[in-house]
Amino acid sequence: MRPDTSAEHVDHNAEAARLERTAGLYPEDAEHLLVQAAAHLELAGDRPGATALYDRLLSSSTPLEHPHLVRALKASNLWEYGHEAEARAIIDGIRAASPRDPAPWVIVAEALESHDELEAAQETFTQAAQLLLTETSEPPYATHPLLFGRHRVRRMLGAAHDDWDALADTLHSSPVSLDELHDPKRVWSLGSDNPAELQAEISRLRAELGTFREALSRPFPVAILHWPTTELTELLTAYPTLTSEYPSHEEHLATIEASLRELATSGTPNLGIVTGTVPSYEAFAASEASSPSDATLLPQYATTLAARGLAVAWPPQRGVECWCGSERGYGECHGTTAD
Repeated sequence: MRPDTSAEHVDHNAEAARLERTAGLYPEDAEHLLVQAAAHLELAGDRPGATALYDRLLSSSTPLEHPHLVRALKASNLWEYGHEAEARAIIDGIRAASPRDPAPWVIVAEALESHDELEAAQETFTQAAQLLLTETSEPPYATHPLLFGRHRVRRMLGAAHDDWDALADTLHSSPVSLDELHDPKRVWSLGSDNPAELQAEISRLRAELGTFREALSRPFPVAILHWPTTELTELLTAYPTLTSEYPSHEEHLATIEASLRELATSGTPNLGIVTGTVPSYEAFAASEASSPSDATLLPQYATTLAARGLAVAWPPQRGVECWCGSERGYGECHGTTAD
């Protein structure tokens, strides 16, 4: 996720420094935290500083979970302060590597688009769609920006709709259609003297901003804490007073699923699960100057794990293993009565 709050409301340099300090405290989360820090530096105008953080990650002896994402962010940032040749070389490398994660594709395609390389942007979006969506009947949420971005670029190029454009239309939830949002003529309406045209454009922009903010909010879900069997056993052995919270592991798992379904039924969006470990929980309790036996710390611990980017979205995509760790499909495990 890229922070989108303007510099007048946030001290992005201070936030970047805070995230760097946190990365030092939680080296296992350094990738997520330093990417966030680099984004704040970009917003502060310190693009060389952001590049330094991306290079720090890419040169680390610890393997990255999302190396192509970090490279894509670096390329996008480099291009913004005059290093076009290096950015293009990185983009070509990402396209050749064909990552299975949609995020790097979106970033490099949008970098091309923002520099008026519309044909190259369309080719990049299309290459990603062919790789990630050809064999799926239900595009995962993370791939939606691929389809929306491809739709936007093709609209700007005046290309006729194809099947993927039609699919993007069906996935789009805003009351303003994609065709209208991506209409190249919209830019002219912004300079109109006609109040009706200006009001219509304001409504379209509000709808687009609402969709954008919804997408940005998803990486920080309302998270429920999950303890694997061995971790829960260790937790209750060390802090038996927590048995009232967790009478048994089976009941713990059932409570997680029931709570998430209840939240979903109430209309709460963007739900997730975070997995706890006893050492991590004890360190969190110490940072709060409290005892791990204090049950009120448990939801705070879950929120902290989610903020560190450790939440897994719920419910799992069709065909994905159940969140509980049983190695069975969700539909055959805790999702058997989800429909």
